[in-house]
Amino acid sequence: MKIKSLLLGASALVALSPAAFAAGHEGERGRDGQVNIIYWQAPSTLNPYLSGGTKEVESASLVLESLARFDNNGNMIPWLAEEIPTVENGGVSEDLTSITWTIKEGVTWSDGTALTAEDAVFTWQYCTHPEGGCAQASYYDGVENVEAVDDRTVRVSFDSPKPFPYTAFVGSESPILQKAQFEECLGAAAPTCVDANFGPIGTGPFVVTDFKANDVIQFEANPNFREAGKPAFQTVLFKGGGDAAGAARSVLETGEFDYAWNLQIDPNILSDMEARGLGTVVTAFGTSVERLHLNQFNPDPALGDIRSTAEAGPHPFLTNPVIGQAMSMAIDRALLVEVGYGAGGQPTCNVLPAPEIYASTANDACLTQDIPGAIALLDEAGIVDTDGDGIREYEGTPLSVLYQTSTNAVRQDTQALIKQWWSEIGIETELRNIDASVFFGGDPASPDTFQKFYADIEMYTNNFAGVDPEAYMANWKCDEIPGPDTQWQGSNIQRFCMEEYDALVDQLATTAAIEDRAEIVKQQNDMLMQSYSIIPLIHRGGVSAHANTLGGVQISDWDSELWNIKDWYRISE
Repeated sequence: MKIKSLLLGASALVALSPAAFAAGHEGERGRDGQVNIIYWQAPSTLNPYLSGGTKEVESASLVLESLARFDNNGNMIPWLAEEIPTVENGGVSEDLTSITWTIKEGVTWSDGTALTAEDAVFTWQYCTHPEGGCAQASYYDGVENVEAVDDRTVRVSFDSPKPFPYTAFVGSESPILQKAQFEECLGAAAPTCVDANFGPIGTGPFVVTDFKANDVIQFEANPNFREAGKPAFQTVLFKGGGDAAGAARSVLETGEFDYAWNLQIDPNILSDMEARGLGTVVTAFGTSVERLHLNQFNPDPALGDIRSTAEAGPHPFLTNPVIGQAMSMAIDRALLVEVGYGAGGQPTCNVLPAPEIYASTANDACLTQDIPGAIALLDEAGIVDTDGDGIREYEGTPLSVLYQTSTNAVRQDTQALIKQWWSEIGIETELRNIDASVFFGGDPASPDTFQKFYADIEMYTNNFAGVDPEAYMANWKCDEIPGPDTQWQGSNIQRFCMEEYDALVDQLATTAAIEDRAEIVKQQNDMLMQSYSIIPLIHRGGVSAHANTLGGVQISDWDSELWNIKDWYRISE
């Protein structure tokens, strides 16, 4: 059984040389002074294993690196590794039960010590510790053992044949941690290691000099970075907080910042800003989907600390797919795109809209709003308004929901429209928005994180690194549900649990042919969609902006947007 045809022929995932991505102006390291970056959702940690939030993963990517990454076209390229292992070059075993990586010679941590295979072994132990809560645990699914063959050789062994073995230590969400820094931070101790989590030692182009949670991060060029003359910038000011419109303005109108991320604002306003001539708006489509999560557990505040956990029991009515289907039918996705996204969005009925081979067409009816049909569906199911107050009841419980998301003008516009549509079908909606730095922060002590999900419905966008969805689709396994026993980490946010789905996850992990894998992935997507525990809304492009004086930017939605920041440079005016 050969894997190279799966990876190179069908999906063009692997680029065996990173030379094309190493271009940039030559000169001394730090020659271009400071680059100013604004992520209006401020990072709360620089340890991506303790947060599923994009802002943490991407800010950490300036420091922490993986064996392989994904470029702006979704190609997998060697990063800390010498090459991408395949069956043909001997890096992947013929029986597909192991993959062996060779670390580039001479790679050091920013403190000058050598990166070794033992650091990779430790990282696996860190994320899979039974007493810990690792937000990226799905990247290590099926990994039976990680061993250091020698200082530069890492062998990852799987518990069964793994047709796509590029999960552990691949992409921005699965970087290598320094064992010497984190070895006292295993299990329940992980979130207590503040110094390490706020200032990780890495192999990347920059080092952390100051970290203020939910505010500002200062970076300096890594003096031990392996590429001569890189990074071009000596320092990075990474500002968090504010809002998307203010971030866009700071690049496109005032020139205060060089790069602004996630510009989820009215597309007409963004176009007017760009017309000032100071910066350029850039968009990259990958797998990002703005969606609604319908809590499958009971979030009633009267339940206290057990709310939104299995102990609280099922949600009073959102586990009924008829209600979720009616809520989905009532939504005009095309109007949501027109109002909030423009060219940066497309209506979607799938949580996995791309790559094309994996995109299901079984759910496309949601593309057309059908409020009369939603009303008829609820009526036929006997879910009606019995007391004349305009709110339907299910088994005596009024269909009244708390719908939360992060604070953002586009998201609040979306909330308002959806509230109106749901009112037309007899569902009462209370709206709540939470500061994005808190909502996506992952603080296990906060009641307002998206992982705790102390609401009926919440909305945000998520995606995955790379173009193979195996690890991503494993996010909805039963054991990925967040809870107090995992420090509220876990990727199964809506608390979906189905044995048949878990069986498909296992089946995908042992299936080689790309066409067969695609069919399984479509089944997984459809099972999720038809449970109506997720209601997808918009296939979002990553919309950001950079100053016209900033060169080398290649925005990616397959990895960290900042994946090639080592190649950024200042263009002389």
